[in-house]
Parts: sequence; structure tokens; C-alpha cells
Amino acid sequence: MSASLRTNANPVPLAEVVRGELVESVHFGSAIAVDPDGAVLFEVGASRTPMFPRSSMKPLQSVGMLGAGLELDGELLALACASHGGEQFHLEGVRRVLGRAGLAEADLQNTPGLPLDDDARAAYGAVPSSLAGDCSGKHAAMLATCVANDWPTVTYRMPDHPLQRQIAATVTELASEPIATTSIDGCGAPLFGLSLHGLATAFAKIRTAKTTATQRVSTAISEHPEWVASTTHPNTRLLRALPGSIGKGGAEGVLALAVPDGPAIAIKIADGSHRPNPVLAVALLRALGITNAELDELAEVPVLGHGKPVGVIRAVEQLLPASQ
Repeated sequence: MSASLRTNANPVPLAEVVRGELVESVHFGSAIAVDPDGAVLFEVGASRTPMFPRSSMKPLQSVGMLGAGLELDGELLALACASHGGEQFHLEGVRRVLGRAGLAEADLQNTPGLPLDDDARAAYGAVPSSLAGDCSGKHAAMLATCVANDWPTVTYRMPDHPLQRQIAATVTELASEPIATTSIDGCGAPLFGLSLHGLATAFAKIRTAKTTATQRVSTAISEHPEWVASTTHPNTRLLRALPGSIGKGGAEGVLALAVPDGPAIAIKIADGSHRPNPVLAVALLRALGITNAELDELAEVPVLGHGKPVGVIRAVEQLLPASQ
């Protein structure tokens, strides 16, 4: 691996926004790649510094819920891992999860919101709801896990609830590191701080470990990526370009991805932007020798001027393979 892919204590330039002939902006961040056993293949920036994975934590949380007796698979388990776009099939899926557990929309305690997908938001209306919030699949699964264990549902978001203690123990096991700190996510559920190294290690385990729970989560995400985000989301396109892979983005510029029997990567953009992450994921995969025509289409994002491409968002040169 290139000497330029070295360990640093602080975020480093990862992506640049080029308009015309000028570099208009630069996104600093950190990134890491690990093999299926969690050994580091390369890292840049503050990859060992605790950060909040945000919604990239959802596959880990789902493994914990399955370990506690949650009975979901397929598209509904993918929805438990989702920051969904609020398309009609997402909303109906949340209702199905709740209905199976004898619960209703009123039992959801995630922060009310509107669909993230533009078309879905236009069709939904102007009144936010917990159902339409992008984390409603996770919260419905949390409630269903409580019902399966006869745990109280009213307090399911509390950090000392048996559900959240089970999830925290699973996160620690998957990440192979202790939780650095605990806060509250935007949706209202507990949020656990990890390093990028821990996050990438957890995704590698979910994709390759042979436990029933990790295999169920891996299969659900890889086979139903449109349930994890939305039909046209860049992360959905990324997973479709990598059959058998798992991936999940998170707020504040986080992305984690693991390919079949191969490496896992994790990225954190220091300014919280998510726009360079698909580009960076492709660049990091290329550096690991993984590419195809579908990935090539995601290698650059156009910068628009009056609605037409006038530049690109691209990975900085040292993150690209030497042949580029």
C-alpha cells in the first residue's frame, strides 16, 4: 500500500470540489480499511479517535436486537437497519413490523419527520410524523424486540433499558473495542461512540462472521439495499454495484462498507458533509483492487453551473491507485 496512505493524528484532505479549473473547496476527513479479521490495511487521519457513527450504527444495533430475540428477516430486517427515504413501501413496512408485534404508530418514539426522498416528501404532505421519520424502521424493530422479551415499551429509548444494554454489549463485541461515550442520536435513541477502526471492524464481522444474527443482517442489507436508504440514493447505487456487500451511511459524513470475503472501509468527513462519501468509497475500493463499470459511474460527482456539469467532486490524488 502506498506510503501516502499513512496514519495521522488529525483529519486530512480526502476530497476536493473542482469548479472549472479551480479547486473550490476541500473536504477533510479520516478513513480506514481493515481485512475480514479486523487487521488494518491502511488508514488516514484520525481513524483511532472516537466519533459518533450515527446511522451507520444501525446494522450493529440490529445484530443486537436479533440476539435478543427479534424475529425479522429480509426486507423488514433491512428496514430495521435503514435511514429510509419514506417511500410508500418503507412506510407500509414499518406498519407491518409494528402490526406483527401488536403495536401501533402511536408507540413509535422517534423524532417526527418528513420523508427524505423528494418525491416521497411531496406525496406525503406537510405534517411530520414518527412514521415518516427516517429512523422509524429501527424504532419499530426496537419495540418489537421489547414485545418479544416482555420488556416495557414506554421506556425503550432509555440507556438503562434491557434492550439498550443488550445493544451496547453487542456493539462492544462487534467493534472489538469499548464504547468511548454515550449520547442521544437525532432520533432519540442512545448513540455509542466508536473509532473508525471499531466501526470498520464491526462491518467486517457482520459481513463475514458465521453467527446467525450477523448472517441475517448481512443478507437483508445486501439483498434489499433500497429498503436501507431509498430507491435512487447513492448508497443504494453503491451496494447494487457491489453484489453481496453491506453498507450504511450516517449523519455528519459517516459511511461504512464491507465487501464479500474482503475488506471493510469506514469514512468520516470532518465538516459533516456526506456528498463526497460515494466518491471516496470508490477511490478506497480501487486502492484495494476492487472496481467494475458500475463503480466507475460513482467515481466522480458532477458540480453544476446553471444546471449543467462544470466540474466534479473527486478524491484527492493520494487516495487513488497509482495507475490513475
